[in-house]
Amino acid sequence: MTYDRLVCANCAAPVSEGRCRVCRAVRQQMLEEQGQGPLAGMNPAMLIALMIVLLAALALVAHQTA
Repeated sequence: MTYDRLVCANCAAPVSEGRCRVCRAVRQQMLEEQGQGPLAGMNPAMLIALMIVLLAALALVAHQTA
């Protein structure tokens, strides 16, 4: 989930604007959590390329066993 769609219960403003301390804390926490996944540092083009390579490897293995 991204914080640009969240509304703060404290100030009723979008969390992405960071108007109050609660908004800023939640925004910082979500930014820290976004960078923790194993594929978090990859851009979409690299993810697509990785998927193509994996599909090609799977097709090669399937072809060799058939």
